[in-house]
Amino acid sequence: MELTGTVQSIIYRNTTNGYTVLSLLCDDERRTMTCVGTLPLLNVGDTVAMRGEETVHARFGTQFKVVSYERRAPSSNSAIIKYLESGVVRGVGPVMARAIVDTFGMDTLEVLEKDPERLTEVPGIGKKKAKMITDSFREKKLLRDVLLSLEPYGVTVGQAYKMMQTYGDLCLAKVQENPYQLIDDIDGIGFLTADRIATHVAGFEPDSLARLIAGVRYCLLKARDERGDMFLPYEELISRASELLGADSERISETVEWMETGSDLTRCDVNGIDAVYLPYLFKTEEFIAKKLLQLNVPPVAEAWDLNRWQQSVKMELSKEQQAAVRLSLQNGVSIITGGPGTGKTTIIRCILDLMLEKGYAVELAAPTGRAAKRMSEATGCDARTIHRLLEYIPGDGFQRDAENPLIADMVIVDEMSMVDAPLMYALLKALTKGTRLVLVGDRDQLPPVGCGNVFSDALASETLPYFRLTEIFRQAQQSNIVRNAHLINSGKMPILVDHDSDFLFEEIPSVDRIQARLIELIRREYTSLGTSDPQMDIQVLVPMKTGMLGVAELNRLLQSVLNPPSQMKIEHTAGNTLFREGDKIMQIKNNYKTEWRKRKRSGGYEDGSGVFNGDFGTILRLDPREKIAVIAFDDGRIAEYAFAQFEEIDLAYCITIHKSQGSEFHTVLMPLAGGPMPLLTRNLLYTAVTRAKKVVYCIGRSDTIARIVWNAKRSERNTGLKERLTAYADIKAH
Repeated sequence: MELTGTVQSIIYRNTTNGYTVLSLLCDDERRTMTCVGTLPLLNVGDTVAMRGEETVHARFGTQFKVVSYERRAPSSNSAIIKYLESGVVRGVGPVMARAIVDTFGMDTLEVLEKDPERLTEVPGIGKKKAKMITDSFREKKLLRDVLLSLEPYGVTVGQAYKMMQTYGDLCLAKVQENPYQLIDDIDGIGFLTADRIATHVAGFEPDSLARLIAGVRYCLLKARDERGDMFLPYEELISRASELLGADSERISETVEWMETGSDLTRCDVNGIDAVYLPYLFKTEEFIAKKLLQLNVPPVAEAWDLNRWQQSVKMELSKEQQAAVRLSLQNGVSIITGGPGTGKTTIIRCILDLMLEKGYAVELAAPTGRAAKRMSEATGCDARTIHRLLEYIPGDGFQRDAENPLIADMVIVDEMSMVDAPLMYALLKALTKGTRLVLVGDRDQLPPVGCGNVFSDALASETLPYFRLTEIFRQAQQSNIVRNAHLINSGKMPILVDHDSDFLFEEIPSVDRIQARLIELIRREYTSLGTSDPQMDIQVLVPMKTGMLGVAELNRLLQSVLNPPSQMKIEHTAGNTLFREGDKIMQIKNNYKTEWRKRKRSGGYEDGSGVFNGDFGTILRLDPREKIAVIAFDDGRIAEYAFAQFEEIDLAYCITIHKSQGSEFHTVLMPLAGGPMPLLTRNLLYTAVTRAKKVVYCIGRSDTIARIVWNAKRSERNTGLKERLTAYADIKAH
């Protein structure tokens, strides 16, 4: 059966896979038909011929299930006007669409495609407006060309959009040249998708060297991204690559040797392991070790009056704190680690004040915006993310490096456990000999989201001056949050009480009752948690993404309570998630190109770019016509997102404990009732508890908490920094 007509409205579209429900105004009977299928390229106003079958859905009634379709050029001036004004071309509304068609008639689309400079003939269109319209039309056409070529092989609308941003007009040519490059360049495209494109589009043979090399590289990249590994043991790499490529181990061994000869891989011994690195990761680790030891040169001895500082701030430092302060002032590199309530923030403030008092320049930094904001509030001085400190510019990288170093006498980095190896490499490149470096963090928290384990490895090597804080201050001892965090960390059951505490627990055995109680707490009893703003102050943390107590399901439930649907709120569905104006969201991928604006306290605006994994915000506005969203981040930045970027954000009423690293929340709500034990580890629970400032409220099963506390297993990463620091320190000593 065939239907022809004009797309009247898009009822639903999944931007990940292109599945679309639309309303078609049919040519024959002038009736409206609901059509469903994978139709990512169709927009309001498109004239189309569809082939498929009419079906009856139990809930939604008669539908036309599309098997294939063909876009046709609009057959009248009114059809062209409707097409242009639908929002498919940025900056063209009803008035502008009519003016363009009045000028060019049935030649309008040909002018847009082949002779766009003629748009200036239209009254009201200058060169700037003409360029915007042309660029938008060309972008849509390129997106259509890319999707038509690659969508059958698993490329989504969002990935096609990223290809266009990365490769520009040469997008398809670049894909033909080397499809396997997509693995490195386009987020979300793995080996299997690239391999399908290479086989069916570019004609690569299954045993081609390019394919085997790409497969070996992919195994190393996957280990880096999924486990945080800096390398893979040789035998494990051979096994993984053989399985992925369907090739025998001998052929893979030959490929690895060929890559090693061509400097595409680096092999070395790491504590008896035959380690295989991607070269840049080997160089990253090597540089970090050498630079840390190079910076660790004691500065000129000076007198530091800690007593006078204590008198001036009316605070008495413990012996441990005094020792940690002196360690930092008397060494080129120092590491301070300790759990909650051990006074790390006070130490930072003391070091900062003493340095500033003598006229030294000090920079404060942290890996996330929220951690930097906390650091600023605690010290009264400006703290920045490491990216901002190093003046990161999208496309150009870090502006502060060996040629343009930071001008500072000391750099203090907080939340160091979150800093991965590539970010540490970038920071160390920008430091010169003579700059003191103070690394502060909690080694018992989860490792970084990215690869490597810099803080833990540096401590374990015992090659750099370090101090471990163990004393819990009296005020902190009165907090069950602090006491329980230390109990959990030492493998003991936390104190579980149900009233008059900042750490509360309710024993609820069943998952459905846990869900109901969670909703009840947020809807009716949030004032008992010490907040009048549950959406901003309460954060639900869970170990897993899936299941009835997973991120996806709880976000859906919490959204319905904290930001229910309304005729006043526009909605947009991306993938399997419905977003609504007013929703709390989290950035889940780094995007250094996203531009933002922030109002300054002194007046005027600050412009910049870059949003990062872990940034929280609120959807202020959704514009289906322009296909943009306006998002306000917690630190005051306002950014515009294209709808294609929605795969970079997620609802944040509930997040995983891993995603909470570096953040601090007024109240943490934690539903716990079973789950896979490899995920439920002691340091996971410890990290969750230490995210709360005022209240931790656990609901669920005490036996689950007990099993988590007893599970001391940590996910070991393949890293060589500890061994490299030890080896280079021995060389330096001799």
